[in-house]
Amino acid sequence: MIFQSINPFNGNIFLEHIVLSDKQLDEKLSMSASAYKNWRKTSFEERAEKMNRVASILIEKKDELATLITSEMGKVLAESRAEIEKSAGNCRHYAQYAKKYLADEQLDTPFKSFAVYDPVGAIFAIMPWNFPFWQVLRYSAPAIMAGNVTLLKHAPNTIGCAKAIEKVFLEAGFPEGVFQELTIDIPQVEKVIASDIVQGVTLTGSEFAGSSVAAIAGKHIKKSVLELGGSDAFIVLDDADLAAAAKVATQSRMLNAGQVCISAKRFIVTEKIADEFLEIFSNNIRELIQGNPMLDGVNIGPLARLDLANKLDNQIKKGLDQGAKLIVGGGVEGCNFQPTLLDRVSPENITFREETFGPLATLIRAKNESHAIELANSHRYGLASSIWTKDRERAFKLARHIEAGSVFVNSLVRSDSRIPFGGIKKSGYGRELGGIGIREFMNMKTVVIE
Repeated sequence: MIFQSINPFNGNIFLEHIVLSDKQLDEKLSMSASAYKNWRKTSFEERAEKMNRVASILIEKKDELATLITSEMGKVLAESRAEIEKSAGNCRHYAQYAKKYLADEQLDTPFKSFAVYDPVGAIFAIMPWNFPFWQVLRYSAPAIMAGNVTLLKHAPNTIGCAKAIEKVFLEAGFPEGVFQELTIDIPQVEKVIASDIVQGVTLTGSEFAGSSVAAIAGKHIKKSVLELGGSDAFIVLDDADLAAAAKVATQSRMLNAGQVCISAKRFIVTEKIADEFLEIFSNNIRELIQGNPMLDGVNIGPLARLDLANKLDNQIKKGLDQGAKLIVGGGVEGCNFQPTLLDRVSPENITFREETFGPLATLIRAKNESHAIELANSHRYGLASSIWTKDRERAFKLARHIEAGSVFVNSLVRSDSRIPFGGIKKSGYGRELGGIGIREFMNMKTVVIE
């Protein structure tokens, strides 16, 4: 079986990847087991030296790697460069802070006792195509700095990126087997999870994929961390700075052509200021320049695959049939989908109920503040949310009522190396990033000394 890398802007096939045989997969698993025996014994200082080298190589090869990202999944080149920079920053963060995050903790007991953190083995990762470098370095930098090793199954359309990342780790001096890319198909996933070397599974992807992988991990008694779908609420209250809110709204929804889990998708605006916000927001969207993602000045590229464009097109058509009003966009040609804004979207509308993975913003009108919170919480997903108001104390109180893994006030919803990231409800469980994230795949061992 062969996976193909297809440029979504022009449809050209430019890379092909042969799926590993079961024998080749067994060899990769054995290599991972051998590498772990030695890697777990290395010092934080040795790991940090190599991880900082990864960061340096990423920056040195930024243009080359960014071009690969854009070619495989279509985001504009400026965003691809920014992704490489963010990935390098994450490597540097864990090179600096992993030792501190995993320091022994003396417990408050009458006797001497400690919580210590030990690595556990190989972490198997199933990663998506939308941020093909960031998603991988987001989990692998902390896992490897903690003394674990990792095995990566990337999305079939971004295997070129996966191979490039493995090459960077080897060039940085990491031993073979510490980071391995696996070009495997779905039926081989259980074989990897069942392997004795694999002690944890992390997945970023769809709700269906997360449910399936979690079931397999549970069967084999392996811990899993899931970051799944999102339909983040962007709540705009009466006293908000509407120009600032609309600017960030445009950035949040249209970044990566709208193909972001943790991004605003449902714009819940109180009725009093809804028309004014809509006018500013729609004008911002009209100013976006769509086209060849390799060209400077273009700020929105194609969707990553044709099936994704077709799905979004069907969602919009059904949404309009169910009473939504088209304000901007709606057109599609191949993978190139016009930035689109719908108004008068109800909680019963398909574009409210389902995750829309593309450049579609939906505006929902709330009667008041309490209704806005009710609308925000009425969704099956709970990844992140944002609240826009000039009253920060009010916003903090409201944030406690939002059902989401994170809430941002007057700010772009985003992931950051320094703060925990993850969701609740159907958006998954577990956390990545920060000190909490690096401990997800560790053995927190209690040591008592009499």
